[in-house]
Amino acid sequence: MNVTVIGAGLAGCEAAWQLAQRGIDVTLCEMKPRKMTPAHHSPDFAELVCSNSLRGAGLENAPGLLKEELRRLGSLILQAADATRVEAGGALAVDRSRFAGYVTAAVRAHRRITVAEGEVTELPAGEVLAATGPLTSEALAERLAALTGEAAGSLYFYDAAAPLVSFESVDMTKAWFASRYDKGTADYINCAMTVEEYRAFWRELCAAQEAEVHGFEDKNVFEGCMPVEVMARRGEDTLRYGPLKPKGLLDPATGREPYAVVQLRRDNLEGSVYNLVGFQTHLKFAEQKRVFSLIPALARAEYLRYGVMHRNTYLDSPRLLNRYYQLKSDPRLTFAGQMTGVEGYVESTASGFLAGVELARRLEGLPPVDFPRETALGALALYVSDGSVARFQPMNINFGIITPLGQRVRGKRAKNLALSQRSLEIIDGLREAVLSDTQPAGEGGERRAQI
Repeated sequence: MNVTVIGAGLAGCEAAWQLAQRGIDVTLCEMKPRKMTPAHHSPDFAELVCSNSLRGAGLENAPGLLKEELRRLGSLILQAADATRVEAGGALAVDRSRFAGYVTAAVRAHRRITVAEGEVTELPAGEVLAATGPLTSEALAERLAALTGEAAGSLYFYDAAAPLVSFESVDMTKAWFASRYDKGTADYINCAMTVEEYRAFWRELCAAQEAEVHGFEDKNVFEGCMPVEVMARRGEDTLRYGPLKPKGLLDPATGREPYAVVQLRRDNLEGSVYNLVGFQTHLKFAEQKRVFSLIPALARAEYLRYGVMHRNTYLDSPRLLNRYYQLKSDPRLTFAGQMTGVEGYVESTASGFLAGVELARRLEGLPPVDFPRETALGALALYVSDGSVARFQPMNINFGIITPLGQRVRGKRAKNLALSQRSLEIIDGLREAVLSDTQPAGEGGERRAQI
């Protein structure tokens, strides 16, 4: 048995790994490095484009629950994230380069995975899992549009990435290390702004020149990855109640909460590179440098990479896909990742995991797992395939799409923890069945990679 997986991003690598671990031969097609996109910089697989954070790590939030489900069920991406983690308070953030290197080495070392470099423009015969992500090549996108009956370009939104700066260029006389409410260790660089500094910054940000992106309008941005200038245009205080909120941060120079705070999060293990948290942007590069230099601690910042914006195309999944991410009209074709309408690194990984596991079980003649809506894995797949959704839009994992508890629990945190505990009990009950057909390392599974 052989499956062609198209795309070696988070979803594609996870799906290929799960298939290969279950004895299925995989041809993993990846157009990098022969053909790159505007958002990619590395030839490695599973490149993190927008941020190095996989969001909250605790079980009181839905992304933390989804990560723990994946971790318990043998996810390669979570294994890589845990191995390359950098401290980021209550979030799971990774060394971007080491993370991609870990995944690339593991995938290339697996004896059942063959990597085929080059662009795929036609869907091959046999079983295919398409995980080509938000930047699916034009030729393949047109082919998929014709196959699914979608109007080319009818479904899309825009994603943006934040800039990276060197640590040595940050003026630490005007910044300090701390985590909000002193959670965890002091992992973030905090750049304070006075009311006058903030207002000057806000005015220039609203008026700054944007890079030309064909078809871009503010209404076409995904709320979870909104450019900072779009957010600023919603009102003077919007940023102060968003990424620049000062709550839980005391400036050691004054002993008080600043008027606004820009946070920088470590982007690599050495701490030599930091990204501007919440500063996804599509401003022109010169404008980014000019406007962001109005943040006092970044007045002389060295930009290692400027922020960029790219178009993200996704399917009308409730009409087209079932709960296993299979195309209803042609079950030999499975989809995974952001093109299905899941939004976020962990969500893309989850779709690749579930699609890979369920496809392998179908090919082996085993019954599906059918992850229930009480789990984050199941809730996400069932949301994506829910035909009753009036207007489908990309979705991050959240407790709102998970089946309620059925009894009252006082306090949001306590309720969320109870939802997570119920989910993990179900996952532990399914774990033996999910992992029963995987092959241990050294017994037909992966060759151990030197990472």
